[in-house]
Amino acid sequence: MTFQAKEQVLLSKLKEQCSPSLYRYAERELTDFYTNCYKTFDERAVHTDREGQPRLIRYDRFGEEVSHVWVNEGYKQTVDATYKTGIVGYIHKDIPELGEKGNYTYSFAQGYILSQVEPGFYCPVTLTMAVAYVVDHFASDALKERFLPHLLATGDVELYEGATFLTERQGGSDVGANVVCAVPDENHYRLYGEKYFASNVGQCGVAAVLARIEGAESGTKGLSLFLVPWKEDDGKVNQLYVRRLKDKLGVRAVPSGEVVFDGAKAYLVGDETRGLAYMMEALNLSRICNSIASVGIMKRALNEAVTYAEKREAFGKKLTEHTMIQETIATLYARQEIQLSALFESIALYEQVASEPEKARSDDIALNRLFIALLKARTAKEAITFSHEAIELHGGNGYIEDFVLPRLLRDAQVLTVWEGTENILALEVLRLLHTYQVDQLFSRALQEALSRAKQAMAPVVLAQVEKKHASLTVFLAKLKKASREEQMYHAKRLADQMTDLWLVVHGYARSVDKRSRLLADILRRHLWMADEYDDTMLESFAVVMARREGAQAL
Repeated sequence: MTFQAKEQVLLSKLKEQCSPSLYRYAERELTDFYTNCYKTFDERAVHTDREGQPRLIRYDRFGEEVSHVWVNEGYKQTVDATYKTGIVGYIHKDIPELGEKGNYTYSFAQGYILSQVEPGFYCPVTLTMAVAYVVDHFASDALKERFLPHLLATGDVELYEGATFLTERQGGSDVGANVVCAVPDENHYRLYGEKYFASNVGQCGVAAVLARIEGAESGTKGLSLFLVPWKEDDGKVNQLYVRRLKDKLGVRAVPSGEVVFDGAKAYLVGDETRGLAYMMEALNLSRICNSIASVGIMKRALNEAVTYAEKREAFGKKLTEHTMIQETIATLYARQEIQLSALFESIALYEQVASEPEKARSDDIALNRLFIALLKARTAKEAITFSHEAIELHGGNGYIEDFVLPRLLRDAQVLTVWEGTENILALEVLRLLHTYQVDQLFSRALQEALSRAKQAMAPVVLAQVEKKHASLTVFLAKLKKASREEQMYHAKRLADQMTDLWLVVHGYARSVDKRSRLLADILRRHLWMADEYDDTMLESFAVVMARREGAQAL
């Protein structure tokens, strides 16, 4: 089955959001990238996960501190091949063949394919994208000239991978507790202190680091953002060292460690009072990447489940001929395809906001942040669930490391933690509610989507959606009058209700044929009617199984 057949949903969103010339280029390049990922990168990912994990070499043979992080040769080749596709570079610079830039949609499509085989490496790609965004939008011309060409390298100049160092031991998600200090030194600064969970250590060429200038106020308002090159101009490590690498459950491809700054040279980015604001812009981008990795893992788990079920026989029939298996697989298709589609639709809004953030409307900024938070939280949990479901469908084989599923499950676990836990994301929804009245923006967006979805809805379905929307409105009215503690208690419930409603409406809005309408029905029942007796869905499961994405229609 071809890439075009396997990824029809992805390609349909690309066609909507790219110019005709960029779409033709993207389809061709993604076809080659997909083959490379599944035939080559996947084998290297197995080796990296099992035998070739990064290793820290703190000292050279003369006893000097070098903080060298060793990675295996296959991983290096994956790094080289991936960046040469322009997964970062062509967001900001022209594709030579076209004479026009790519966009985030194309980059995220590449990340979605990469994450199906090596979500661990998509973390460094994400970090490089985030640092490139910060430098491009907020750094001085001198810093842009020095660092941006290397962050955007596609084989033309030396590559500097990026990193973003936020977390400190005493603070964790509470970045206002950060204490890493920046001391002025001529035309730059010197950093002192420790970052406790820093990813892509030893592989990054430059890191974006939050630190507090000596004498600055406490809390988040006193944080500034700095660019810290990993090495000095003479090639020596920039007066920093890696204390140790983290022994992680999954995503072992990316080296994560504890970094100690001992006078590392650093360069201030933009306004010294807006460090956290700049980093939050980078974090929004990283959260989308987190969702991209999640739907990538979901798709790989689904692929593995279907392939196995089509071959395996039990009780005299193929697994795919048993109705309980049909329900499992059809429901996974509905959830993956609709969330993938909703995510890429939200990326269209992100493209508008990210291209010129200083000119973006406040309503668009708020709605963009809301969708990022909602979809990041949901897809991260779904990646874990999909991996679990695929393991269960495989039975005992699913628990064996000869199969990819244990690695998918281990890799998926971090996605609920990276870039903000579900609690942190729910608090973001509350902030948007109070600052931007985002509930009203959400309601308008929902009504617009509903106007497109109604033609695919039976009257009983439309009535159910309207009832759920009315229930959410009542919930919000009560929440706004509640105490701060009560609002925090209900924040995740609010986010879940909004996400469920948005995904259901989006599922019908994207319906163009019987199969896509049935997928919307399946998702709606999965979210809202799981405990009710159902005498209609067996036929739907059979249709979806026969006409799943890429399969020959009956």
